[in-house]
Amino acid sequence: MANLFWKTKHETKSLLSTPFKTEEEFEKIIYNTPEILEDIFLIKRQVRGGNKPGIPDIVGIDNDGNICMIEMKNITVNASIIPQVLQYAFWAETNPNSIKSLWLECKNTPDELSISWDDLQVRIIIIAPNILKSTLDIVDKINYQVDLIEVNRWVEGDNQLLLVNKLEEEKRTKTKPVGGLQVYDEEFYKKEHNKDSAKEFIKYIKETEAIVKEKEWSLEIKYNKHYCAFKAGFFNAFGIKWIGSKTFAFFFKLDEKQANIIPIKMTKYEKHWKEAAYYIKPGETKTKDFLPLFEMAYKKLTGE
Repeated sequence: MANLFWKTKHETKSLLSTPFKTEEEFEKIIYNTPEILEDIFLIKRQVRGGNKPGIPDIVGIDNDGNICMIEMKNITVNASIIPQVLQYAFWAETNPNSIKSLWLECKNTPDELSISWDDLQVRIIIIAPNILKSTLDIVDKINYQVDLIEVNRWVEGDNQLLLVNKLEEEKRTKTKPVGGLQVYDEEFYKKEHNKDSAKEFIKYIKETEAIVKEKEWSLEIKYNKHYCAFKAGFFNAFGIKWIGSKTFAFFFKLDEKQANIIPIKMTKYEKHWKEAAYYIKPGETKTKDFLPLFEMAYKKLTGE
């Protein structure tokens, strides 16, 4: 059994590795800690009915409008779980009205989410304390986005520390493309949005990327359907997102008070996603003016 030592300026505490007692406890903790799945709005636990095989643990919608089928196991997971989660994905694709009903029944849904109910995209998320890396080899051959996430717990008194680790395939010299998966890039944005706006969107991404490189921040750039994020591991620090066909905005994962440190007026604060948004006016908005927010969001996420 592993121990985690938490050292502060004044003392060192030993936290005991504490496995989740049951799958139900594991599921409740994840459901009640939305920060773990920061880009997903969780709709419902234990979805029943609809003539589907088995019961997905949690159904959600991410901020790209993808339907998220979340399966949790309180055991070591291997590739044998894939057929099960594929059944959930097939059900979601062929029963959009069932997902829509769950969405409409849900309270406090984010207003800014854009969902194409006639053309749903499905994302599979598997969460367990331990996932064998050989599972990645199977995932690489699936025409769905699949996230493999390990969550483990340490306890000290009434406090819990959750370690979240997203498994990712090691970079190889030769990568076999996965057929059917959408590639998000400038050409995609030009098809989905105003062409001139798409060019400006990419321009501001490149300017942000230049700041990240200059500061030598350990952030990865990730293009998505509705936004481009700069992230450390599984979590976003900041990025640029589409608001409409022509409009886009910087977003920063900061508390509302933190985001008011610059003289530029915040466009809106999206409480569910816990991010501040600032509309970008191409030709007028200067990326460097947001440097204090870039720095604060990076430090908040990484602790550096």
